[in-house]
Amino acid sequence: MNLNFKLTDNFTLSEFLISDFFDQRIQPKVLKEFKDNIDLHFNIQKLAIQLQVLREELKCPININISYRPVFWEHLQKRSGNSKHTLCMAADIVAENFSPEEVADKIEELINDNLMLEGGLGRYNTFTHYDIRGTKARWDDKNN
Repeated sequence: MNLNFKLTDNFTLSEFLISDFFDQRIQPKVLKEFKDNIDLHFNIQKLAIQLQVLREELKCPININISYRPVFWEHLQKRSGNSKHTLCMAADIVAENFSPEEVADKIEELINDNLMLEGGLGRYNTFTHYDIRGTKARWDDKNN
């Protein structure tokens, strides 16, 4: 698997699969889970295209804190395993020079203008969650 594969002009596969949240023992398992599930490859490409739209609108880099989180990882974190992250349909992001609130507002605007896909939008203190679930979901969790 080529982690340097360009999904879009500005996003590589590694940005969606490699995360500081995974230690040296877990990261290879994450990569294997992704590699072995072809359905995830389509989703990650679709998500990257949406984030490219946002990047071009903001005219700044977008850093992905974490995107793909396999079900086994979710269970280790005492989560249900039903997150859109497990399907490569979500990313927790930070845009340089923009607050998470400003990023969320811009995504909302782009969705309303039919320039980004409808999905989940979570507002957090230090990042913005965006997913491509296809239906509108909004939440505000400033405690995290």
